[in-house]
Amino acid sequence: MASYDFSNDVLFEIFSRADLKTMKKCRVLSKECKDLTYESSFMRLHSQRTSTMVGYLLQCSKNFGYSWRHRLSSNFVSIANSGLEPKLTPKFLSFLPEPVQIVATVNEGLVLCSTRIHGENRFYICKPSTQQWEFIPAPNPRFYRSKISMLVLGSNPLRFKIVGLSDSIDDKHSESDSESDLDSEYSEKEVNHRVVSYENLWHCEIFDSKSWEWKQSEDLKLTYRDFFRKKQGVSACGGLHWLIFNREQDKDIVLSFDGNKEEWTMASLPNSLRRKEYWEQIALVSCEGNLGLVKVGSKTMMVDVWVLNYEHIWIRKHTMNLNKECYHTRFHSFYSADTLLMKDIWSVYFYNFKTQKFVRVTADNQDTDAAYFIQTDFESVQLKPE
Repeated sequence: MASYDFSNDVLFEIFSRADLKTMKKCRVLSKECKDLTYESSFMRLHSQRTSTMVGYLLQCSKNFGYSWRHRLSSNFVSIANSGLEPKLTPKFLSFLPEPVQIVATVNEGLVLCSTRIHGENRFYICKPSTQQWEFIPAPNPRFYRSKISMLVLGSNPLRFKIVGLSDSIDDKHSESDSESDLDSEYSEKEVNHRVVSYENLWHCEIFDSKSWEWKQSEDLKLTYRDFFRKKQGVSACGGLHWLIFNREQDKDIVLSFDGNKEEWTMASLPNSLRRKEYWEQIALVSCEGNLGLVKVGSKTMMVDVWVLNYEHIWIRKHTMNLNKECYHTRFHSFYSADTLLMKDIWSVYFYNFKTQKFVRVTADNQDTDAAYFIQTDFESVQLKPE
């Protein structure tokens, strides 16, 4: 059988014309093929040639003094359009029967939303590009789920799981919390409350789209000194991952949930990846399909990017200096191999660290509470099994 050695230019042309599912499958051919499809120039051209949506779903709000159902809005922003300026699409989830709050998303374009009716939560799963949606049965109303994340296990047929974690201490708290920033700290009162408890149990519930029902899993046992750095788990490598800080041992721990086995594992970060300064930003990210970790120096604005390889060893991938315009923003995620998404209260910023191009997007004088990456096509999917 003959073999062909295609140049990157030829592969660029071929892959940029493939549909989204085919293009993602091409990533396993080689490292060169994978790297090519994560470049921002490729993502822009692929989106234009295949009518693929790629960008961020922004959860925004206005302080009108009303309930959150009246002041939240969802906007989609993309830099993959044909124009030079980013394109903002307002009221992106207006096809749903009622105003909702974004709870979780996955890169495949599925969005989990919730609303509160007569004191009870109602959940929707939807694909905004096709405006398809289904009700999700309500989980156990006894628990307040402060951490909800989602991952996709298969696309043909579609299968996804939703993982909800409820802190036993916080079961009766209100649900007005918004997404926490990196390295957010608990108040002294809440820390003292946790110290009283010898063990901190997190109730775990799992929704499986195959059975279309929730089930109670074993409680996740953490200590009263363990604190989640972010509410949203990172979906990568068939699992969900959270970064936990243990105050007593002064170390960071990666908590992982295996989507297939439904098992939890914990692994401490190496000393070389630990924070050297109190205000240094640190976060888990999805980096070109792998689990990554980002550290941002508070004074130097030097960014170190590490990736966990298949041998479970952390490898340094990038070291870069942020543009001075980024000083008042916080790192959020990777948009592409060469572009970061930065965020402050009012705006999001696309920063290409190779060209040092910095693009700001503001959503009509609204606060930007959260941002969720989405790359999706316009093909209909069967959200709920027959």
